Amino acid sequence: MHFTAHIKALVTLGIKPTHPNTGYGYIQYEQQAVSENVYKVKTFTEKPDKDLAKTFLASGDFLWNAGIFVWQVKNIIKAFEKLLPEMHEVFDAEKNNFNTELEAEAIDRIYPQCVNISIDYGIMEKAENVYIIPSSFGWSDLGTWASTYDNLEKDYFGNAVTGDNVIVIDATNNIVHADNKKLILLQGLNDYIIVDTKDVLLICKKIRNKK
Repeated sequence: MHFTAHIKALVTLGIKPTHPNTGYGYIQYEQQAVSENVYKVKTFTEKPDKDLAKTFLASGDFLWNAGIFVWQVKNIIKAFEKLLPEMHEVFDAEKNNFNTELEAEAIDRIYPQCVNISIDYGIMEKAENVYIIPSSFGWSDLGTWASTYDNLEKDYFGNAVTGDNVIVIDATNNIVHADNKKLILLQGLNDYIIVDTKDVLLICKKIRNKK
């Protein structure tokens, strides 16, 4: 019988870490597989400091938390009913409006009533039927400018520029994000983040996590 159907599992994909990154959450898992490449989750850990991240990497039983989940709808609904009953009750009261022309209005009513909590805190860290599949594929959590920089195309001097109206002179390893409404001239900076929006201009050092 298929694994997830058999045990009603909540499954997450964990990325095999390549360096002690402090910007990602980590998941520890049991070393004995319950099925081919499927393991029981032991703990979820939020972003660690550098020393703890190195310990995680050395232990061999921690993965990066990619926030990618696989489950049957009925199983995650049961988890909400058990672990976040107030939120489940709010959604259940509007279920007849879902997948109809009234859905958008229903969501507008529901959303302000929901507690501000992540799926990790609310469900995954508390549920008993959570399993993980160690995975190795191109993945990055674009939750920081540093990780965004890593995934952008760069020029010969390591500058990652989004925007057609940017001139870079004698500058290296910067990330520049700007619209095309004004000219941005960058000179003499190294390892900086420059973000120009309608309301805010951000200029700060790009802190890098060294391997």
